[in-house]
Amino acid sequence: MIQLVRIIDDLPDGFDALLADAASEGVGAMARLAEGWASADQRFEDDGEALLGALLAGELAGIGGLSVEPAAAEPARRVRRLYVRPAFRRQGVARALASALIQEAFDQVDLLTCNAAASPVAAPFWEAQGFSPDPSGPWTHLLRRSVG
Repeated sequence: MIQLVRIIDDLPDGFDALLADAASEGVGAMARLAEGWASADQRFEDDGEALLGALLAGELAGIGGLSVEPAAAEPARRVRRLYVRPAFRRQGVARALASALIQEAFDQVDLLTCNAAASPVAAPFWEAQGFSPDPSGPWTHLLRRSVG
């Protein structure tokens, strides 16, 4: 069973393994997360922000964040720093993180963005979550909350 936890004070146990896996795949998002966290530049602690960890069998399987999207013409959030360790893929971890972050965003705003340029599997994943390609900003995809 996947357990989602809000990360507040410190990056969780197991983050070093997640960072190493990401680096070995050439994914820089976890290094940027570690740098932002260490410098206190981005700790996902402002209003409307969140950082979630996904635990599977007690191990940190993945992580994902939600931040304010400053480039949008209306209040919006951005899903960022979503990464799942290779050993935990195809088990619903990314989907659980994305779903929780989308729900949290839509509790606050009507527009959500993401940048799916980091990996060839990212765009199909986000499109499966309901996002549509959109090159109009510093993002690759948008999701608008449906009304009604």
